[in-house]
Amino acid sequence: MIECLITLRDRSIYRLAEEGAAAVYYLADDVAGGVLINTPRYRAHLAARLAALARLRFLFYPSRVGAVDVDRWRMATGAESLAFAAETEAIAGSVDIVLDRQSKLTRTIDFLPMPGRTAGSGALYARNLPGVLFLGPVLSPGESGWPTLAQQPDDFSYEDRLFGCLGLQDLRYEYAFTDVFVPGKTRFGPDASRAIRQELHHVLA
Repeated sequence: MIECLITLRDRSIYRLAEEGAAAVYYLADDVAGGVLINTPRYRAHLAARLAALARLRFLFYPSRVGAVDVDRWRMATGAESLAFAAETEAIAGSVDIVLDRQSKLTRTIDFLPMPGRTAGSGALYARNLPGVLFLGPVLSPGESGWPTLAQQPDDFSYEDRLFGCLGLQDLRYEYAFTDVFVPGKTRFGPDASRAIRQELHHVLA
């Protein structure tokens, strides 16, 4: 099942209701085309349904956690895979574009390195208003349903995660998505930046 979560002026965001280690989203952007954030097991009919929404051009991996059937998606669709440098060796598949803090997908879509959950975790930030942030495993829904910072036993560096989250407080965005999505419980917006600032304030205080 593909569920439309929000439709904005120049992009729509869908959730793929797939079983796996990480939630999968599809960003259909007027300029960038289709961006699959994490990948599920490859199936031709699923790829065709995504292509009907927007031409699939990119596979963005916020971390190794959501990297499934990477090369099958690449070869079958012609989409280019993207991940931060420190994450590439841990991804089971080829990474076509190695990201750094200067990387851009379009004039208004940037990538933010946010290591800590894994060595090369990162986020995709669509900053033209209303802004959208895809955080991968960096944050996860707390009791309120909003993304927050929770220490994990297998964190690469919880200290790095803390420093990275401090930088989030300067960003403006209305919607935010993580690797965890529980229908009816997970909150993603609008007004996500304010809600997440409040969540992080409780953790960092």
